[in-house]
Amino acid sequence: MTAALRLALERGLQNVRVEDIAAEAGVSPRTYNNYFSSKHEAIIARHVDRVRRSVAALRARPPEEPFWEALTEAVVEPWAQGIGGPGAALDPEVLASTRMLADEPALRAEALQAVFASEDELVAAIAERTGTDPVRDLYPSLVAVAVTAVVQAAIEHWLRSDPPVPFVPLLRDALRALAAGLPVP
Repeated sequence: MTAALRLALERGLQNVRVEDIAAEAGVSPRTYNNYFSSKHEAIIARHVDRVRRSVAALRARPPEEPFWEALTEAVVEPWAQGIGGPGAALDPEVLASTRMLADEPALRAEALQAVFASEDELVAAIAERTGTDPVRDLYPSLVAVAVTAVVQAAIEHWLRSDPPVPFVPLLRDALRALAAGLPVP
């Protein structure tokens, strides 16, 4: 994942081959293909990992914590670790990789596909937390899709903000705005 991102940032996405990534990571192309089906998948794997970490964080939140507070903190947690908290300096690699994801149509499509694939896990965690059924009830799916859209909107806003704004407080504010409009059933 890191090797793919580093090479894409250094050389440009079109100038990176799976063989280059495997060599950079110190593995064979066959081993690489056991984990990723393409260079695009390797680059966006960090984003998919954030969704899965959010699901784990939601399941680990105290049961007595209000739903939207728990969900907000669970979604923010992996971003805060990767980007830094409100006072943290912006990691130039994180900014560059996020811009690349936003600007490259193939990466953007791969990211959406991967997020939709991992969204089932988020739907299940939301259903558990709200006492709803992920198949019968619309609410868990509605919340998961809305949260995914909020994260994407916050990323887009963060990337074009001039002067720059810290991402974590922006994401937290966006999730709070969503929470104000979707009360727990």
